[in-house]
Amino acid sequence: MRVTIFGSGYVGLVTGACLADAGNHVICVDVDAAKIERLSRGEVPIHEPGLDALIKRNAEAGRLEFTTDAKKAVEHGLFQLIAVGTPPGEDGSADLRYVLAVAHTIATHLKSYCIVITKSTVPVGTADKVRAELQQTLAARGAKAEFDVVSNPEFLKEGAAISDFMKPDRVVIGTDNPRTTELMRALYEPFTRNHDRLIVMDIRSSELTKYAANAMLATKISFMNELANIAERVGADIEKVRVGIGSDPRIGYSFIYPGTGYGGSCFPKDVQALIRSSHEAGHEPLIMNAVEAVNARQKQVLFHKMQRHFMDGLKGRTVAVWGLAFKPNTDDMREAPAVTLIELLLKAGATVHAYDPVASAEAQRIFAGRAGVTLAKSAYEAAEGADALAIVTEWQEFRSPDFERLKQTLKNPVIFDGRNLYDPAMAARFGLTYYAIGRGRPLLTD
Repeated sequence: MRVTIFGSGYVGLVTGACLADAGNHVICVDVDAAKIERLSRGEVPIHEPGLDALIKRNAEAGRLEFTTDAKKAVEHGLFQLIAVGTPPGEDGSADLRYVLAVAHTIATHLKSYCIVITKSTVPVGTADKVRAELQQTLAARGAKAEFDVVSNPEFLKEGAAISDFMKPDRVVIGTDNPRTTELMRALYEPFTRNHDRLIVMDIRSSELTKYAANAMLATKISFMNELANIAERVGADIEKVRVGIGSDPRIGYSFIYPGTGYGGSCFPKDVQALIRSSHEAGHEPLIMNAVEAVNARQKQVLFHKMQRHFMDGLKGRTVAVWGLAFKPNTDDMREAPAVTLIELLLKAGATVHAYDPVASAEAQRIFAGRAGVTLAKSAYEAAEGADALAIVTEWQEFRSPDFERLKQTLKNPVIFDGRNLYDPAMAARFGLTYYAIGRGRPLLTD
């Protein structure tokens, strides 16, 4: 099939590469000429396991192209996917200017029937605005061209996006036309062959489904972090509590790991947008308000533990930070808890030595010119001579360190573990003071 994708960011690239790999002819179009030039040379601007090879294979096979030529792209595609950003405004609402700009571009060049698909995460009612923009632009041209608008939200996890697309849990289709349902079913058939995973619904329900999914997962994270804070104060171990409640199939083990809060490009933005949409609908979303408030507080939890430990203050101290990306297997640092921690440490007068396996380039961009932040080439280099170690992202290489070496490397043998990677008793046996999340009082070294 002929597919056009507007937007060559995370969602657009993964979607385009995966659809091309199934044999479709895909054109990805973007207004950023420098990005298109890099992609045409085979340079992928984001870190996602397996994506480089997938793009290279399909570009070489002629199934995947990159262009800035919107006219060519519109004339190419039966399916016109909108996968541009919807950044949050100052009030938390989703900014739809890029989505509507794409709708305007499609209508400017549209000559024959197409299906306009919103992949971007958008508020309820966005499809109506897209349809209106298409109709108005066609009318202004004096042109007539048939089209349908479909909501098809993405459910990709950063770090596992290719697997999520190739073997989806579900494919949600929001449409008001049975014809588009069958065309969308044909587009996704290669990825749903063992059993039909298409869930068809009205457009507004589809738009809300994406926000509801992310808000539910964010709620589980904040709820578990709230429980962890309670456990810490009453002398319980949240890791044992987690196993106890996760064994209940009604709860399950997914997204009940305590930590330093959620980040990334989706959860923070989508929770805020859902709150804003609720306000516009005349409803006060009390649970969503609490989810956001708990998360903001949780991002500061390691800093406050450090303040209590170093009673004479953090000024002049050096803190090693392991993990900068908001989660493993990505270089995405948007809304990352590590950024919050580093900013608090710098404000308190501390120096930071940070390490991340893949996010160093992004960290260099974020902290460029900032005094007090040094990016190390290895975990142990970051820890060299530090007064404390903070673990913020649960990268695999952090899970089983050389504790003896770590004790010798650190100036003060103290760990603030924001991901509960280690057994507190094990850390204590190596002479390390170990602070975790929700695991009672730390076992202190002599």
